[in-house]
Amino acid sequence: MMAALGQFTFALSTLAFTEMRRSSAFRHASNSRVGARPGLQYVGPGDETISLTGLLAPEFMGDRLAIERLRDMATKGSAYALVNGAGESFGAWVIESVDETGSIFIREGVARRTEFTLNLKRADDAQADPAGGSDGGEVWGDWWSGDDLDWWFS
Repeated sequence: MMAALGQFTFALSTLAFTEMRRSSAFRHASNSRVGARPGLQYVGPGDETISLTGLLAPEFMGDRLAIERLRDMATKGSAYALVNGAGESFGAWVIESVDETGSIFIREGVARRTEFTLNLKRADDAQADPAGGSDGGEVWGDWWSGDDLDWWFS
């Protein structure tokens, strides 16, 4: 496994990235001063982004439906924990965009080679989806409708 975004794992069997570009911004407020350069005051971290680029070639590596699974995760609008294969956590991230370029098509119009770019933006860690992007399985609702001691008297 190269990395995981929520429950989605990046690997040769699913979707492998070849480049990871990370950018961090920092905010500084500017105050004008007479006869001097503006004074700057650090006010906190700014936007942080990660771009993952890679190649999908289903005949050799990758899953043809992997990019669609990432699009489904993006449609939910949730933030997901990003962890690399060594276990280093990068915090919570939202999917801003998924770009793909297909080439070398077979006669049915399916690309044999797809280059992709996944753009992520840092979110507050408290916004991370606790299910990690999985559907959570069957919804149980209020599964217990009996009296609290019914199990004891059975």
